[in-house]
Amino acid sequence: MRSRGRVDRRRLPLRKSLLGRLLAVSALVAACSVAATAWLAVQTTSGAIKREQGQNLTADARIYTELLGYAAGHSQWDGVDKTVRDLATRSGRRIALTTQGREIIADSATGASPPALPTQASAIVDPLSVDTALAAQSSGTTGASADRVDPRAVGPFRLPPAERTQLRRTADRGVACLNDAGIASDVVEEPSGRPRIQIVGNDPDRILGTRCSTDTLDRPTETEKKALDALNKLANACLDRQGRAAVHLRLDLSWGQDPEPEPSAGPARRPSTPTPVPVPTVQSSDNDRAIASCVGTARREQLSSYVASPALLFIGDAGGATVPGFDLSPANTARIAGVAALVLALTVGASVLAGARLVRPLQALTGAAQRMRDGEESAPVPVSADNEIGRLAATFNDMTAHRARLEEQRKVMVSDVAHELRTPLSNIRGWLEAAQDGVADLDPAFVSSLLEEAVQLQHIVDDLQDLAAADAGALRLHPAPIRIDDLLGQVAAAHQARAETAGVTLTVRTADPGPPSFPLTADPVRLRQALGNLVSNAVRHTPPDGRVTLSAYGSESGDEVVVDVEDTGSGISPEDLPYVFDRFWRAEKSRSRRTGGSGLGLAIVRKLAEAHGGAVSAASTEGKGSVFTLRLPTGPHRTPVGRPPAPSDRPDEAAPDHQG
Repeated sequence: MRSRGRVDRRRLPLRKSLLGRLLAVSALVAACSVAATAWLAVQTTSGAIKREQGQNLTADARIYTELLGYAAGHSQWDGVDKTVRDLATRSGRRIALTTQGREIIADSATGASPPALPTQASAIVDPLSVDTALAAQSSGTTGASADRVDPRAVGPFRLPPAERTQLRRTADRGVACLNDAGIASDVVEEPSGRPRIQIVGNDPDRILGTRCSTDTLDRPTETEKKALDALNKLANACLDRQGRAAVHLRLDLSWGQDPEPEPSAGPARRPSTPTPVPVPTVQSSDNDRAIASCVGTARREQLSSYVASPALLFIGDAGGATVPGFDLSPANTARIAGVAALVLALTVGASVLAGARLVRPLQALTGAAQRMRDGEESAPVPVSADNEIGRLAATFNDMTAHRARLEEQRKVMVSDVAHELRTPLSNIRGWLEAAQDGVADLDPAFVSSLLEEAVQLQHIVDDLQDLAAADAGALRLHPAPIRIDDLLGQVAAAHQARAETAGVTLTVRTADPGPPSFPLTADPVRLRQALGNLVSNAVRHTPPDGRVTLSAYGSESGDEVVVDVEDTGSGISPEDLPYVFDRFWRAEKSRSRRTGGSGLGLAIVRKLAEAHGGAVSAASTEGKGSVFTLRLPTGPHRTPVGRPPAPSDRPDEAAPDHQG
């Protein structure tokens, strides 16, 4: 049994691996593509054969259209025999109509036993589901509406003679007015019997400036209102089942949420458009599509009792035999299956090659990551190409190198901390053992020596704690408006005694006008700590009769306060200058404590400057001295979010020389 946390290096089953999934997806896509291609080929070939054989009714579209008109105007097929025979006489074709159960309704074939009908019908005659392709081929017709309801199927919208006569008189008066105005027009009657005015040239905007009113033609009659109300109820019932709001249908079968007032008499308007069986405009939104669907369903439901039931139409040659539909032969079936299998095999083969090339570098990355996880030294993963996988491998190599550097830094850090703590602890232990053995007396000098080593040990621990808090983002600041000249004076006063003991002159110099004019907001305690570390470091490396100068001034852009700590000490060599702010770094490679310090002071200065939104830099000339520059933004500082500061988070204000 594998240990907990251990990475499983066993090869994954093919069904779970990336290669297996790629193959499965590729095979599925190939199968769907082949199936779609085969279906399209069959449909295209079938259409071509139908056109060749005349079964697509290109030449017989009139037959289909006339029978469709008969079905739209009659509720039963009774009496269609005469129409079928007339169409057969004019076209010279055999025409047969059957129910969907293939019971003969009408057949133009003569004889006691006419030839049997084929298995596939030429078309389905259904005025509520028109074959738009066939209807459009018929000359002299406008085709079926977008919802596939034949425009001649008007049902309850058919006007009685009285209403038809009244509307016709109104239309005739409108046409006469337009003709008098110089606009050629005529009256066109719709299948429902409603007349409409048609402008010659089909430009209805020409009548807008005339005084000819056609508003009466836009008003629904009592018959149309009754039919429209019934249709509206059916549509709203459909919408209610879907949880949608009811609508109000207009005569042109467009819709709105509230009923619109009937148009009043007034200036001339453009002639009304055909109203008996208009098509609802399908909008782009889901709600409008749902409304349009319900309106279409309601129309078919309303008209179902007014039109004939769907019938199968068979058209053949005059001898009585009908042309069979296109059937896919076994040879064609085998050919399509063979091509499909070949395409599928090629797809799977290509997927295997592509998947292997894709998975190979991923397996190399997985192996390298597992070796890194187990603590083994991982060799760089080869970068084969400049693609997504190659970039992933390059990024992994960079991550591995960065991790190795961090691990080396961690080891060096642990070694440095152990070294720094060992020295004061060894001194304290040695003095205590000497006192225990009676070699050393517990006199004031002895106690002072122990106290000095303990203070140094405390400084190292405090510095490490400050750095840890800064690295974790838990270093809380307490910003407040401060005067930089007062702060520099406080730091100089705190280090004046040490500077005099070392024979170093410590002075403060401010620019004119002075920095107090700059709106500096910072944590005064942390800022004194940072400046104290810089001053302590400068005094420690400045020989007797040297000088350490603190100065402050505003930047040229006016958005920063710049503080310089300049000394005339030994300076720093150019090769060592980039490392002065690193932790535990000293110019003395022997790491002796001849000059004191923990090697953490300048690192703390950098962290405190960054916490204030500023920066610190150093410039030095070996043998002449160094300048440490602290830049702080003049705007308000945002206190980092973190835990409330503990007493140990803030340095002791009585000991501002918390140095490195």
